[in-house]
Amino acid sequence: MKADNKLMNMLSKLGVIVLAFGLITACTPQQGEKTADLVYVNWAEGIAYTNLAKVVLEDKMGYEVEITSADVGPAYTAIAQGDADAFMETWLPVLHADYYEQFEDDIVDLGTVYEGTQSGLVVPTYVDIDSISQLNSVRDQFDGEITGIDAGAGIMKTTNNLIEEYNLDFDLIQSSGPAMTSALQRAIDDEEWIVVTGWKPHWKFGRWDLKFLKQDEDKMLWETGNIHIMGRQDLSIEKPELANFLANMELSDPELADLMVAINESDEDNEVVARQWMEENEDVIEEWIPADAQQADM
Repeated sequence: MKADNKLMNMLSKLGVIVLAFGLITACTPQQGEKTADLVYVNWAEGIAYTNLAKVVLEDKMGYEVEITSADVGPAYTAIAQGDADAFMETWLPVLHADYYEQFEDDIVDLGTVYEGTQSGLVVPTYVDIDSISQLNSVRDQFDGEITGIDAGAGIMKTTNNLIEEYNLDFDLIQSSGPAMTSALQRAIDDEEWIVVTGWKPHWKFGRWDLKFLKQDEDKMLWETGNIHIMGRQDLSIEKPELANFLANMELSDPELADLMVAINESDEDNEVVARQWMEENEDVIEEWIPADAQQADM
């Protein structure tokens, strides 16, 4: 009988030790990893899929997530200095080429989230010119202005280079993504001519009939490309699960267009719409979650 009691005591102590070890290994390190600090630019596609990433990480993987809007330059600086985990929107090989060259030794490319980007000067299809080289001949109908976005954006730098390359008698007007689309809306409502800095993917191509002005073959400043997610250099070591999730993120053109239109046309908060989209597209987001990730509802 005494031998049985002794065995029971030993098993009990062993159970306590195993339980304590399990709690330590299950909680302490993983809780430290279950945070994500994501930076995005205030562009429609970045707003859409960054909010989607937030709700997937929170609802499906149990993360605490902070997302921050920033201009392009400060966003690169934030991950290069380790102040944020990832910058969600790097356009390569052209638009952000200068930034990438400046910071590439201090950041890590986690892969593409969208393939097939296009940038350039965009007009409504009722504008009866088709190329950038025609702009000067109809300058007055555009009031000599190109409506741009925030000053730090790569497309603004390229457009300034383009104005010199084509010797355009136009001023590039700084605004923001939302201000640019509002100007486009007003012009189209009144069937006025307008030329804006534009890029694809963007919900405006689903809302209105628009076209890119063609570049001359000997003056090609914009090329097609992809959107990458960049991480801070030690992200894969300190938060491998988050790094794997971000590397797995991928949206096709129809998927991203559907998400962007849903967000743009809703009066609900972006996060609410992203969560609704997630619930209606479980087959898409399931592919992003690492196989060994701890599910939030488990």
